[in-house]
Amino acid sequence: MRNNEERHPVCSKFLQKSEDEEFQAAIVPDIQLWLHRGHLSIREWNRLSHFNNPFGFMEYKYNDVKSAVDLIPKPKSTQLLPVPERAHDGCIRCAVVGTGGILSGSRKGKEIDSHHYVFRMNGAITKGFEEDVGNKTSVYVHTSYALVQSVYNLNPYGFRGAPNDEGIKYVLIPEGLRDFEWVQGLCKTSLPFIFAVFLSRPLRFYGRQIDKEKFYVLHPDFLRYIRNRFLRSNNLNEEYWHIYRPTNGAFTLFLALHTCDIVNVYGFITADYHKYFNYYFDQGVKTSVVFFINHDYNLEIQTWKKLHDSGIIHLYQRKEDLKET
Repeated sequence: MRNNEERHPVCSKFLQKSEDEEFQAAIVPDIQLWLHRGHLSIREWNRLSHFNNPFGFMEYKYNDVKSAVDLIPKPKSTQLLPVPERAHDGCIRCAVVGTGGILSGSRKGKEIDSHHYVFRMNGAITKGFEEDVGNKTSVYVHTSYALVQSVYNLNPYGFRGAPNDEGIKYVLIPEGLRDFEWVQGLCKTSLPFIFAVFLSRPLRFYGRQIDKEKFYVLHPDFLRYIRNRFLRSNNLNEEYWHIYRPTNGAFTLFLALHTCDIVNVYGFITADYHKYFNYYFDQGVKTSVVFFINHDYNLEIQTWKKLHDSGIIHLYQRKEDLKET
């Protein structure tokens, strides 16, 4: 699906003006980013039901998904982030911040917060780590599962729920049917008894009432486009092809590339990942990075380096070794 209302930036450094031929061959500037009310006609359902989740609705039931999608308001503007008044050159500058241990001791916090907007995802802990990762969050990208598990697993580190900065935008990746149930839990006051407890009370994971106008759901076409054009893994040729998908961080980075003019990336996996803690909030003994079978981390390492070398993003790559304990 395409969007004929895509933004028309005036920034001379606009990323999609890149002269990198491979990037230009892959980029679709007017790809539909958002799934919202009015999108799920029977015709659209039939088209999208050919693709497995999160890239479509294979094996779902039409009414289960449509009842949730119809609750998602159409964004007033397809431009997620406006050009700030202080951006005299018309350029939107964004930082995308992952949770990688490469940020531990980096002292990049002030630099990160100096951007117009900051994207974070999953267990976006900032309290106590401000010097390394900053404390500003403008866009928080997540799945229902990632948010719930982050709250449960990272509670000892002080992560109590999604960031709730003033004016924050929430972006949901619909990776499964539970995410559409999550939408219903956010938008409805009463739900069937069969709903899981966390699905029936999702607002408690955000800490306050959500402005529905600032809650977005990524369109399956956008997710499939990122997989097919930028992160098409050899895992798709294996017997477990159906569970492969890019990481939440990868989707967040490419969302920023379709939203911002200048993108600087911090805390993402690099080729020397073994030198660092798994996460920047890890304490004590250094843990090993676990490569889960549903992602292709080596492909993402190569992709972030390639985008950096092409000048499309600036990837924070730490040269010195961290002290291991």
